[in-house]
Amino acid sequence: MTPSNPQDPQKGKADEAAGKQAEEAAAAKQAAGQADAEATADPTPTRKRTRRKAATPEAAGQAAAETGVDKAAAAATGPRRRHRQKTDPAVQVRAQARYVRTSARKARLVCDHIRGKDVEEARAILAFTPRAASKPWLKLLESAVANAEHNHELVGEELRIAAVHADEGPTLKRFRPRAMGRATRIRKRTSHLTITLSPKESR
Repeated sequence: MTPSNPQDPQKGKADEAAGKQAEEAAAAKQAAGQADAEATADPTPTRKRTRRKAATPEAAGQAAAETGVDKAAAAATGPRRRHRQKTDPAVQVRAQARYVRTSARKARLVCDHIRGKDVEEARAILAFTPRAASKPWLKLLESAVANAEHNHELVGEELRIAAVHADEGPTLKRFRPRAMGRATRIRKRTSHLTITLSPKESR
């Protein structure tokens, strides 16, 4: 048995495959070494990152002279706003009395006299109005003036009645016996009263 003519044919094929792999590995290693040598011989220049230098007073003065705007003045004024801020609307004070034991129709007959009047004039009108609904309206007016003075720090004599209205509330159903065994319904109506005050200057 000689190495050139082995008895086992599979063993000879394995030796040939191992030799080919060794040659390929050597060639790859040699190519990698050449690439490293070329990289060290001719390195590509890399750009260095540098910090931005602070502007000197001379440069700032030159920029201000060119643009016509000083940096300190620009910082003081701040960024420009596209939309102007909306001004707050006039203060309005509201008071409401609910479930007042009077009909909304009778309450409207009284509130029509004081709509748009000053507080002092409305007090005088309600004090001399010969209707039962004037008492709830006068009490509600005093409540609205107290809200304005306590919550918004306004002067009561400098206010006027901007809006006043009476809305219908729930109706209480009662029954009254009548002749021949009948019964009739009695409707006890209620209403919700509202007064809104505003300063005289906001007319």
